[in-house]
Amino acid sequence: MARWRGPLAFLLVGLAVTASRADDPGPAIDTPSDAAARRDMVERQLRGRDIVDERVLAAMSTVPRHHFVPDADRTVAYGDHALPVGRGQTISQPYIVALMTQLLALRGGERVLEVGTGSGYQAAVLAQLAGEVYSIEIDPVLAESARTTLAAVGATNVHVRAGDGFFGWPEAAPFDAIIITAAAPRLPDTLRDQLREGGRVVAPVERDDGEMLGVGIRRGRDLEWTWHGQVRFVPMTGNVRTPERTP
Repeated sequence: MARWRGPLAFLLVGLAVTASRADDPGPAIDTPSDAAARRDMVERQLRGRDIVDERVLAAMSTVPRHHFVPDADRTVAYGDHALPVGRGQTISQPYIVALMTQLLALRGGERVLEVGTGSGYQAAVLAQLAGEVYSIEIDPVLAESARTTLAAVGATNVHVRAGDGFFGWPEAAPFDAIIITAAAPRLPDTLRDQLREGGRVVAPVERDDGEMLGVGIRRGRDLEWTWHGQVRFVPMTGNVRTPERTP
């Protein structure tokens, strides 16, 4: 379940919080205009489209997205678009974050693996809905920055590791759900084997007709896939790009 503590509980009434980032330590303020922008984001970009899971909508209403983007982009943090977060990575548009989260179908208490921490925003949303979140980021600088931000906003049930997501987090497996926030040729066997029977993975998968957002349900050694539209993500790097190591 959600484990937000301390000053973040007052975000929706627009009070100040302290959120240190590795690149910008010091106070960060959640203003009435930030709270209003979040409400507008949820009503127009999410509820106004096909996001119907009330728990997801509540999480997106609570997590302060502007804390996970560079200060220069704070005024556009709740816009319907991706934003750069440095190191060649981006934070996905709010709709995609909400859609992927909704497709995970979390009900509370789950153990979730995220491959591709980035700024930490998706992990912060998952922290509202799952029991424990294990997030892997291949770039150690981004991993440390995300860890700092997540701790500052009180996401105490998120664990961040710098490493290659191809290998997953075996000592924390099995996972009820896996989310991959970078495009890969297909799900590595190493990750499938860390997913419990009947668990689901949500990932952008590279196909001949472009990247497709897929949901895979584990059935024994196989995954049963359904497809949910075209998307565009940064590519997953590391061992998944080595042909002899790609299933």
